[in-house]
Amino acid sequence: MKRNTNIMERAFDWGIHGILLLLVVITLYPLLHVAFSSLSDANQIVAHRGILWKPLGFSVEAYKSVFDNPDILKGYRNTLFIVVFGVAVNLLVTALGAYVLSRRNVMWNKVFIFVIVLTMFFNGGLIPMYLIVKNVGLIDSLWATIIPFAVNTFNLIIMRTAFMSVPESLEESAKIDGANHFTILFKIIIPLSMPVIAVMILYYAVEKWNGWFYASVFLKDRELFPLQLILREILLANSTDSMSSGADAADRFQIGETIKYATIMVATVPILCVYPFVQKYFVKGVMVGALKG
Repeated sequence: MKRNTNIMERAFDWGIHGILLLLVVITLYPLLHVAFSSLSDANQIVAHRGILWKPLGFSVEAYKSVFDNPDILKGYRNTLFIVVFGVAVNLLVTALGAYVLSRRNVMWNKVFIFVIVLTMFFNGGLIPMYLIVKNVGLIDSLWATIIPFAVNTFNLIIMRTAFMSVPESLEESAKIDGANHFTILFKIIIPLSMPVIAVMILYYAVEKWNGWFYASVFLKDRELFPLQLILREILLANSTDSMSSGADAADRFQIGETIKYATIMVATVPILCVYPFVQKYFVKGVMVGALKG
């Protein structure tokens, strides 16, 4: 009986590993397909059909064309501005709000939480938001993609729950030593909540990096377009002519296809490189924010 049990356990383990391996392949292959296509010869990739296991006729001409395009570099600059300052504003406002909501002696605490959670399900809509952004003078400003989205309700709740898990005795000891609320928050609460802070950085950074919709609504000056909005134009509007101007009309379509793949890689790889640095905090941070309500 014991041997049969061991065989069944091993079979179960192999089955689980097989399923996980299949999921990894399914998840990873689209990115590999784009990477291989971006490094392939333009004529061969256009003629190819089916699964792609390696680059077809290795070529980096698509990447040269992408980095020679001034719109891509401007998009990088604008996106980095949005990510750096946007994440800083997000973390500051979220931390301040979470600290206040996590204090048990705050008057009308539950009322505030109810009103804040209500915004997850109901909002004024796009037109009122546009009118507000316009009236405060943020149209055609990169701050229009930062200030109106200074806090995410879901992230605020996670951080509040994490702050509540910090022992009250630490706060009481700090108050006895003369610490004020800012000292308690920035020197006690936040250092003890670094796993959650790392998760918030990842959440907000990915949101800012991938954002394009509100940028298309609030920004009209092409000099301010973020990278994802440039990428959208290239993919949907097929605007690769400026990057393949050296080719004749017959080859422009083929070159344009590899340029699209190269642009996707250029826009995707940087944010993928951030994840390994916060991955060790990811599971722990989410669990801390989910244990206590």
